[in-house]
Amino acid sequence: MQMTLLAEMTRAETRSLRIAERAGAVAFVIALTAAAAQVSIPLPFTPVPLTLQPMVVLVGAMVLGARLGMTSQILYLALGIAGLPVFASSPGLPQGIARFLGPTGGYLMSYPFAAFVAGWLAERGWDRRYVTAVLAMIGGLVFVFGGGVTWLVLFVRPDRGVAGALATGFFPFVVADVVKLLVAAAVMPAVWQLLGRAGDSH
Repeated sequence: MQMTLLAEMTRAETRSLRIAERAGAVAFVIALTAAAAQVSIPLPFTPVPLTLQPMVVLVGAMVLGARLGMTSQILYLALGIAGLPVFASSPGLPQGIARFLGPTGGYLMSYPFAAFVAGWLAERGWDRRYVTAVLAMIGGLVFVFGGGVTWLVLFVRPDRGVAGALATGFFPFVVADVVKLLVAAAVMPAVWQLLGRAGDSH
């Protein structure tokens, strides 16, 4: 198993400093996830808004690794359940646990699993090359869409079936999310390359 980006950046530190830095990195990813939720675009033909959250979840997990990435999203959801305004704005549902009963509940609950997958693949070096970074993010995105669409089918609009759920929660977003993914996947190899150059210069 190879090191994650965060582990590589903190490996020369003392144990106590590493713990503090990793806790800070988790908190930073949580804050970024909450901030990304506020950049939401409502669409007239679906109750699911377009946000930047999936890309933040996946890139953050690739930096943190599987366990810390998953932890960051569990804590993010816990803050939302507690009523903090960390979820995307919604005209029909308040902040808090009620948000999980709405059309975005499946997407939200998928974030820890998507983060684990992307982080697990990053721990095996998939974030060091562009093509494998894309594949790692696609692996996580499959969980996001899988959770979101399944939730829509089972609990939100079961009368519309799978076709209706796909029309509501997959087709309107997949192209935009893949484009964002292709851009975001370039971040990790670029940072690794910069770290390699910095290491060579010493």
